[in-house]
Parts: sequence; structure tokens; C-alpha cells
Amino acid sequence: MHLDLIYFDAGGGHRAAATALRLVIERQQRPWAVSLVNLQEALDPLDIFRKLTGLRLQDIYNLLLKKGWTLGTPQLLPLMQGVIRLYHRPTVRLLESLWRERRPDMVVSLVPHFNRALRESLHRASPATPYVTILTDLADYPPHFWMEPLTAGQSASRRTGVASFLICGSDRAVEQARALGHPEEAVFRTSGMILHPRFHEPATLDRRAERQRLGLDPDLPTGLVLFGGQGSRVMLEIARRLDRSGLNLQLILICGRNEKLYRALKARKMRLPVWVEGFTTEVPYYMRLADFLIGKPGPGSISEALAIELPVIVSSNAWTLPQERFNAAFVTEKQLGIVVHSFRHIDRAVAQLLDPANFARCRANAAALRNRAVYEIPDILETILRKQPCAQPS
Repeated sequence: MHLDLIYFDAGGGHRAAATALRLVIERQQRPWAVSLVNLQEALDPLDIFRKLTGLRLQDIYNLLLKKGWTLGTPQLLPLMQGVIRLYHRPTVRLLESLWRERRPDMVVSLVPHFNRALRESLHRASPATPYVTILTDLADYPPHFWMEPLTAGQSASRRTGVASFLICGSDRAVEQARALGHPEEAVFRTSGMILHPRFHEPATLDRRAERQRLGLDPDLPTGLVLFGGQGSRVMLEIARRLDRSGLNLQLILICGRNEKLYRALKARKMRLPVWVEGFTTEVPYYMRLADFLIGKPGPGSISEALAIELPVIVSSNAWTLPQERFNAAFVTEKQLGIVVHSFRHIDRAVAQLLDPANFARCRANAAALRNRAVYEIPDILETILRKQPCAQPS
């Protein structure tokens, strides 16, 4: 059986989820050949966004993140989706050729925006081949983001062989799928977001010794400041305000691929003990040295922190990406940390979080989540494959 996992590099979460899922499938020794397919590369012959801007879609998104140009993204999003709809037919034709060439037994999408074209193209090439969308956000941001509404005719065709499924990591996402007409048997609920298995492994390191190795105090409360793979200039403000706060703590600052930010933080003279890191694949290690997370409300970083039982401090405001605003509400609803409007008063938020009663409650709530999605999804995929005989593209 050949499974294609679809990802792109707009942000790091889609590739990370696809890679983690393939790793677990391989470790479980399932009889599947799993391939990662970069959607951006598959669509490059169309040059959808490069024709208009000179940049590919994923590069535009990553530039917005790196520069912090996220104000107005709710208004920009419909324009982007309009371009995608404008190129829908040639996109479907291009992807249909891809499926006829690759002949997968299942296609699993871990990307938003293009699921209508991906699904239609696969069903034109091979109607009985299952198409699965795994949301890498806690909830959808309608319309036309992760899920598309099903009409009465589409719901009927689903029952007669068109195989389209959704895998959701929250009750909210499941409710959204049902509201759009997706039948109960086509919607699966997992216990959270896909995480790399390293976030699920028991901690074996000596925290005190490892903190000392980095020049940190082995006993001080430790905050991990992380704003995704592109970093964020707001980390400079957070470091400055906490350094002047008089709070007794220390910081681990991970800058991602933002070399300018890394150099600025390394050069800064700090009262607080700090460790500054650039891009790293050792995020699980640094999280296990920390006591809490400060960052943006990204589904990946929040879920990673909660898997290691770290309470979080995240922001939610006009600069927050629209698809990430539910995540902040989730933190508040589940009492997993503190949501701030801005980081101007980060010192107050940290002091509030570190209140012993608050901290204990948030940490207990994080521990209670028990996210095992990356291990649950292979079983879901196997269930779908058993129920849906595959037809290779003609």
C-alpha cells in the first residue's frame, strides 16, 4: 500500500507533522510505503503566486512571519483564497496528472486552502482512493480554509464510493465538520495535534545538571521564549521587560532562522541568566529544561509545551494570525496558562503564572490532556483503508 502525505513549507508545522506521522508508521512496521509530497513543488509549474508577486505562496507566508507583517491577515486571506479559486481548474488538471503518475492507495493532506483541488483531482483520477485531511490547527477558520462544505449531492456520492475523510484534534473542529455536512462516519477525533515522538518520550535528562551546563541556575524558574521557526522581534521586548522586572527567573530564547534576532539577543547585556539559541532541532530538550513557555498561539508550539506539561503565556490581538486565535481561546478555556493582549506587561503575566496555586493548576490541566494523536492516526488510516477498497488511477 502506498500512502502520499501532502505538506508544504508555509511555516514549519505541516512538514513537521507529516515527518512525525511517517516516522511513527515506519516504527510500527505497517505494510505501507509512505512518501512525503511537497505541494508547493507539485504546483510550481503553474506559478500561481509567483506570477503576481515574484514569490511562491510558502515564501510569502514565511516572509510575513519573519517580518511580523501579520496585521491585516484576516483581510489578506480572502484575496489569497480568491487567487486559489481563480486557478482551481488548472490546479485540478495538474494534480490529476500527478495522481495518475504516482498511483497512491491513499492521499493524506496536512495542508489548508488546497483541499478542494486535491480531493477533486484525486477523485477524477481514482474515485475510490481515500482522501484524508488531517487538520494541523486545533480548529478550522472558515470559509475555505481546512474544510469545504458538502452539498446534498456530495453527501450522497460519499455514501456510494467517493471517499473523503477528516481527522480533527478538537471537539470544536469536529463540530465544524458536522456543520458543513460531513457525515459522522467520515469524521475522526484524535486527542490533539500530531507531535514528534520525542515529545512523548519519558524525560531521562538531569535538569539541574543540564541547566548548569548551559550556564543557567539549576533552581530558578525558567521560561522558554519561542516564536516558531522564523522567530520574532517581540522577543527583544520580552527579554528587555523581564530583565528590568526584578523577577527572579531565567530565560531560554530560541530565535529560529532569524539570524539578526539571534545576534541582537546574544549581544544584549542581561541581568537575568539567559541561553540564546538559533535554529535547532532540539526543542524537546530545551522544553524539558523549562518550566513554562512564552510565545505565539501556534498549535504546534502550544501542543508541544503541553505534552511536556509546561503552562503557556501567549498573545492574542490584531497581529495574531486568524487561524491561531482559537488556540488562545483554548488556552483560556482549559486553564492551561495566560493569554495577554500584548507583551508590554509580560512581567505581570509571568508573576501571575508563577503564583504557586496558578502554576500547579495549569500544570495539572496540561498533564490531563494526554495527547497521543500521532499514535492514534495510523490506526484511523488503517480503519479507512479496510473499509474503503482502493482503486488505482486508470
